[in-house]
Amino acid sequence: MSGGPAGAAPSYRLWALPGMPEVREGDDLAKLIAATEPGLVDGDVLLVTSKIVSKAEGRIVEATDREAAIDAETVRVVARRGTLRIVENRQGLVMAAAGVDASNTPAGTVLLLPEDPDASARLIRDGLRDALGVEVGVLVTDTFGRPWRNGLTDVAIGAAGVRVLDDLRGGTDGYGNPLSATVVATADELASAGDLVKGKASGLPVAVVRGLPHVVADASGDEGARAMVRVAADDMFRLGTSEAVREALNLRRTVREFTDEPVDPGAVRRAVAAAVTAPAPHHTTPWRFVLLESEESRHRLLDAMRDAWIADLRRDGRSEESVAKRVRRGDVLRNAPYLAVPCLVMDGSHHYGDERRDTAEREMFVVAAGAGVQNFLVALAGERLGSAWVSSTMFCRSVVREVLDLPESWDPLGAVAVGHPKGTPPPRPARDAGAFIAVR
Repeated sequence: MSGGPAGAAPSYRLWALPGMPEVREGDDLAKLIAATEPGLVDGDVLLVTSKIVSKAEGRIVEATDREAAIDAETVRVVARRGTLRIVENRQGLVMAAAGVDASNTPAGTVLLLPEDPDASARLIRDGLRDALGVEVGVLVTDTFGRPWRNGLTDVAIGAAGVRVLDDLRGGTDGYGNPLSATVVATADELASAGDLVKGKASGLPVAVVRGLPHVVADASGDEGARAMVRVAADDMFRLGTSEAVREALNLRRTVREFTDEPVDPGAVRRAVAAAVTAPAPHHTTPWRFVLLESEESRHRLLDAMRDAWIADLRRDGRSEESVAKRVRRGDVLRNAPYLAVPCLVMDGSHHYGDERRDTAEREMFVVAAGAGVQNFLVALAGERLGSAWVSSTMFCRSVVREVLDLPESWDPLGAVAVGHPKGTPPPRPARDAGAFIAVR
């Protein structure tokens, strides 16, 4: 179990390696490590922080826009919440921000992960064998967050000469029970242990583990850290589509009070992309979304609508007190930091020359437009944005078209207030779905 005397309790030693200089592009990491006179022996395992590997391999890039760098390293977006993205990167790793790091690097630059961390680990191991004549294992480590757990930990993203997984299936536990699902992530356990002595800002990027020679593999057992990446067929949480939809539906609430936090325009555009997947008649696209992203455009529209509404109320004989009270109810739009005006277009509709059929035709398009707005609201909730769909623009369509310079064929279908909710809405009252079902 360890390098201790026979019969002794299993144990190992772990220490950070002092004396490593600042690493620059083109540096030979094995030579830098050997120059510290580390006193390595056969069976040791070196834990090397990925940052210095990236620096040596020239993976530092100019990046005034970190998001663009993340985009370039992303293969698949797994989850997104606000500006935080969990993605699958080019190395096949699922992690936050594709592993693009703006810390411990000069301002205006970012560090990308090594292109092939397993190859990087092999290069260091081979270099140490040549320089010091020792057979050691090498892990390249990086910091990950984990589902269901708070806090960060180091994991192995590259490996050479280490048995990264300890497959105990087919064996038995101390009580003789068969082990049918136990595969220990040995490399990750070593990586997280090493971070306890390396730290994040202490300038100690390399650690040594001694006393666990059984985890050091020969060439035949050298799988590399890639063996630890779960393949898509075995990943139960790769998409979670239905769970995500149900969560978004549950989060979709009418929100009337918003914080001053600005709304990410990209989040709204992603919601529009979801909106236009709604069903529609005759293979048409009856949805249009006018996005009011400037305060000036919002106020210009709302002021014109308010004036039209006041004129209508006075025409109806309402008292000035009643008029003022009703106008205040419209403040949900005025207080929102972002507005969207969904519109219906009838392009592609059929004209039958028969009132009954023409009425049904328009109703089909209205239903399709409403389905698009529902998709929009649910997608906003998935972005953790609150919304309120208010019908007001439907009562002054000509005013809205004039102010927003819209074609005559665009019929506004209310307005959607968008923003970050102020406070948590109360629990949604339970509804019995059976009360809304008729079975024949």
